[in-house]
Amino acid sequence: MKAIKARINKSLNVGSRINCADNTGAKIIEIISVGGYHGVKNRQPLAGVASKIRVTVKEGNAKSRHQMFDAVIIRQKQEYRRKNGTRVSFEDNAAIITDETGSPKGTEIKGPVAKEAIERFSTIGKISTIIV
Repeated sequence: MKAIKARINKSLNVGSRINCADNTGAKIIEIISVGGYHGVKNRQPLAGVASKIRVTVKEGNAKSRHQMFDAVIIRQKQEYRRKNGTRVSFEDNAAIITDETGSPKGTEIKGPVAKEAIERFSTIGKISTIIV
């Protein structure tokens, strides 16, 4: 896992429900915790693009529902700024389910993937079709 080269505005709280953009069988997932978050008392952990999170499946096939998985956020609606001055925002919030090391469990990703997620987790870039 590498550092990110952009200033990501973290906009997804614990408890947020987001789309699952891979073909693992999950459709809607809920964030339960944010990996690597060391916060202040009573502050809600936040996650943004390329954050490693722990999720539970709320909608999807019966085999994967109500189970916990690791995931990586690949898109967020909230606009963030890259070092070259461009501002990036996506149409929806989305994540993909991964294993403990950060390599994806699915074999394809639906929709675009942020460049920052691929910089941090290079194995995601192998199965993504559109990189923004």
